[in-house]
Amino acid sequence: MADLEGNIDAKNFNTDVPASEFGFYVKGAGNLDYGMKRRLSRIFRPDGRTVMLAFDHGYFQGPTRGLERLDLNIAPLAKYADALMGTRGAFRTSFPADGTQSLVVRASGGPSILKDLSDERIAMDMQDAARIDASAVAIQVFVGGEKETQSVHNMTQMVDAGLNYGIPVLGVTAVGRDLVRNSRYLGLATRIIAELGAQMVKTYYCEEDFEDVVSGCPVPIIVAGGKKLEAKDALDMASKSVAAGAAGLDMGRNIFQRVSPAAMIQAVGAIVHDGATTDSAYEMYLDLSGGAND
Repeated sequence: MADLEGNIDAKNFNTDVPASEFGFYVKGAGNLDYGMKRRLSRIFRPDGRTVMLAFDHGYFQGPTRGLERLDLNIAPLAKYADALMGTRGAFRTSFPADGTQSLVVRASGGPSILKDLSDERIAMDMQDAARIDASAVAIQVFVGGEKETQSVHNMTQMVDAGLNYGIPVLGVTAVGRDLVRNSRYLGLATRIIAELGAQMVKTYYCEEDFEDVVSGCPVPIIVAGGKKLEAKDALDMASKSVAAGAAGLDMGRNIFQRVSPAAMIQAVGAIVHDGATTDSAYEMYLDLSGGAND
């Protein structure tokens, strides 16, 4: 077994060489079974990219600005997203069942913002994910956190259950206050999540060497929006993420806390799917929002 002192930093990620597809357009999914591919094809368009709308924040922090009424604030935005990331309670209470967007259902939880957030457990059974017609489930993984092993075990249990049901797992990297969001850490966390079986990874963008993080991860990386930024800065992050090889964005606060959330999610979609630049997407946002500069 390798030890820490004997490890040599990885350098050659061949970022200019696309990952092998094995006959299916979603990265790393070529050898999965039919049901898995069907569900992944609901999340990712044929260009291999996705725009997710995240609104699962209430599972640990309760109501937050922009999420006071999911049926009024979020449900109308669904038509602009490829996938919706929320909790099973949110979907069952606040969204119509005839929607066409894929559902990525939060499946880990436990502590609130009043406690240690890393102390999560599995919060739903894979049977219920199938019952709700989930295209994937999302599990938080605290690499480097106090409860690292526990959170990894949460994920691997759901990976095993997902293989039985044909439901993919989205491993979500959780970066605490004491962890640095650099390529070394993100590369470590995303690779661990992928190697232990998750079919997708959600992580953060970093300015330096993010293309190495993407190239070193054998499954699609979807970039988290994180805290709210100025509109143009958020769009620039989206543009840089996709340019570095990310398979899309999963934004929450950078969409639903805008003056015009519908304008913002359409601008993000233009970057992800249409190749819009930061400037052209920002102009689109200003035009659709009536000049909002938030």
